[in-house]
Amino acid sequence: MLKRYVLILVASVAGLLALTVRADYQPKADRVVDNVYALVGPLGQRSADNDGLNANFGFIVTPKGVILIDSGASRLGAEKIAAAIARVTDKPVRWVINTGSQDHRWLGNDYFSAKGAEVIALARTAATQAEFAAQHMDGMKRFLGERMQGTQPLPALKTLAGDSATLDLGGETLMLATTNAHFPGDAWVWLPKRKVMFSGDLVYVDRILGVLPWSSVKNGQQAFRALVQLNPAYIVPGHGRVCDLAQAQRETGDYYDFLAGKVGAAAKEMEPLTATLDRYQDMPQFRHLYNYDDLHRANMSRAFTEYESQ
Repeated sequence: MLKRYVLILVASVAGLLALTVRADYQPKADRVVDNVYALVGPLGQRSADNDGLNANFGFIVTPKGVILIDSGASRLGAEKIAAAIARVTDKPVRWVINTGSQDHRWLGNDYFSAKGAEVIALARTAATQAEFAAQHMDGMKRFLGERMQGTQPLPALKTLAGDSATLDLGGETLMLATTNAHFPGDAWVWLPKRKVMFSGDLVYVDRILGVLPWSSVKNGQQAFRALVQLNPAYIVPGHGRVCDLAQAQRETGDYYDFLAGKVGAAAKEMEPLTATLDRYQDMPQFRHLYNYDDLHRANMSRAFTEYESQ
């Protein structure tokens, strides 16, 4: 009997420790090239366990300070990003560049702004942040609950006109360009000297990309083809491991081509939606991607609707 109680106690303690580990998720900086780092998030859903950091972020260390790519989904998430940076350098975060307007790209802006960082985005990105702010805050409160306390939505304060812009800090050149794929106003950050691309939510690897009601497959396909022309050596995708162009092509570029070339073509030919979805339900080349069973059919349906209306 005593042995049984001991086993139960050990199992209970182990369970509590496992919960503690998950709740104490800490992003880790992975070196991409000298002074350029990626923070690769888990592939699963936003949760209180990961403070909404289920996406990729990154930073560049320059002689004049740190440039952060995206700020996290909450104040707590931003604090964890700041801690990951501090484990690499004691230089302050001077700039925060937002690649997009989805919650985990920018709801940590207020934290870094209060620390003195300048928050920068293309004007269209900042406008979409403001448009979706209330909706994103409500959504993140459902995911994170009390762990959203202290989070204040702050759209990027320094906005850049047009579809592209070039910035320089401490000898590092950053080129922002609009993609308008996952969310209106989404952009990438290209480091031409380093051949490193922070793609934002244009590129997903290891996990199937999500086509949302406001996403555009057409824009995604066009933007990805433009990315290919830059021939990046390293891509920090919106989700998944840092990868090369070949993997990004297989797991994102080919999927955009499929959605546009097969599903989009069926829509233009006015084929029945259900028949199209059934025909392309099983796509072996993409089935290995995380969330395939949950998202693939919905992705096709939204792509069909986009091309049907053109």
